[in-house]
Order: sequence, then C-alpha cells, then structure tokens
Amino acid sequence: MKNKKLLAVDIAEIAIFVALMVVGAYISIPFYPVPLTFQTVISVLAGLMLGWKKGTAAMAVYLFMGFVCFIPVFADHSLAGFAYALKPSFGYIIGFIFSAFTAGIIAGNDKRPFRRYLVAAISAFSVNYLIGIPYFAFIWHGLNGAETLGTALVTYNVLFMPKDLALSILAAILAWQVLPHIRRGKQKLKPDKQKTPLG
Repeated sequence: MKNKKLLAVDIAEIAIFVALMVVGAYISIPFYPVPLTFQTVISVLAGLMLGWKKGTAAMAVYLFMGFVCFIPVFADHSLAGFAYALKPSFGYIIGFIFSAFTAGIIAGNDKRPFRRYLVAAISAFSVNYLIGIPYFAFIWHGLNGAETLGTALVTYNVLFMPKDLALSILAAILAWQVLPHIRRGKQKLKPDKQKTPLG
C-alpha cells in the first residue's frame, strides 16, 4: 500500500511541475529591462525539488505535450507541434530538460549544504542558455537569414539572463529550505523494512 502511495506522490509531483510549466508559458509580468517570465526557474526548481529523474521527466512531458501532441502549451500559444522547432526560442524548451537534469544530478537526493544547491541552480541556468542561445542564432540567422543577429541575441537572450540567474538563486534557497520537510513526509510513506530473524 505504501509503495502505491509513493508512486502516486511521484506522479503528482511530476504533474505539478508540468502544470507549472504550462502556466509559466502564459505569465509575463512587465518589468525593467525585460518582462518577468518563469519557465527557466521552474525547470531549475524541478531538478532541485524532484531529483534528476522526475525533474527531467516533467520537462520531457511538457515538451511532448506541445511538440508531439500539438497542445498549445508553449509561450506562442498560436503555434504547436513540429512547426515550433522553427522558432528561435525552441532551443530553450529543449534546454529545460537538460536544465532539470543538471540541477538534479548536482543537487543529489540527500541533505546537502546550501552551496551544493546554489552550484546546481547556477549550473542548470547556464545549461539552459548554452543550449538556447546557439539554437536561437542558428534559426534567426543561419536558417532565416535575418540580419542584426548581435542585436537580437542581446534583446531576446542576454537581457533575460540576470533575471533568470536571480530567480535560479532564489530557487536554490527555496529548495534548500523546503526539501527537508518534504523528505520527512515521504519517509513516512516508505515501507517498513522486514525484520529478519537472528542466526
């Protein structure tokens, strides 16, 4: 029974972060110099909170919903499916998967010092941009032949980095503070070890 409860909790956790990604695609808060958006930090938080397996799974499900199932869950709600791969920003959606993976791998599953979460969050943020920026440049200039690549890289990529870095650091603080309480609750759901007779 406890195994089934744990499985249900795992599925629920993945579903929550998929839902957060969908909601995050619809949220853009006006701010200077760029609007506040939250999908990058959600992918980082998924890896920190769920671990690399479930965090990666949540981001992969999100990608599958929009790219394969043609559900309008991406930021450009008028477009879904394979055509979205031609958008310069699609590299970041791919990057969400690797971002969650990186955060989960570095943070680990056991109790860690805060610096471990901080390194995990910053690394995950960096991975997302290391995938997103080259993809953006390839589609913007290499495929579409658009000019002003340098300006576009700054306007649509670099300007967002300080905001996402700050939010990723906040994600590290949140995970460090909250995870011990979540793990204590899940520990109670684990099956009791069978006692073996001596001798």
